[in-house]
Amino acid sequence: QVQLVESGGGLVQAGGSLRLSCSASGGTFYNYAMGWFRQAPGKEREFATAISRSGVSTSYADSVKGRFTISRNNAKNTVYLEMDSLKPEDTAVYYCAAKITFSGSSIYTNNYDYWGQGTQVTVSS
Repeated sequence: QVQLVESGGGLVQAGGSLRLSCSASGGTFYNYAMGWFRQAPGKEREFATAISRSGVSTSYADSVKGRFTISRNNAKNTVYLEMDSLKPEDTAVYYCAAKITFSGSSIYTNNYDYWGQGTQVTVSS
């Protein structure tokens, strides 16, 4: 069983930056592709970004491309989300997720096997 714990959320002004971290335990971290999703009030959980097991390949939703950067440190069992130029519409609970299988797109929640509890990000205008 893999446990994922997010941290680093908070309140920031528009244009500011935040760095989220997701620490994994209970499994072999480098066996998992990792993703960050977010869910705003009254909306469905949506894909933000994902990173391959090695960290070589990344993908981003159009809404965050050029502003968010995902990275991972397999030695520390941690995945990061650097968020710059934040906008009020980025306000959401941010979740990290681990994907064991090689098949299936990384943009769909159903293809992930483990989820963290989420961390709140609030961007004020």
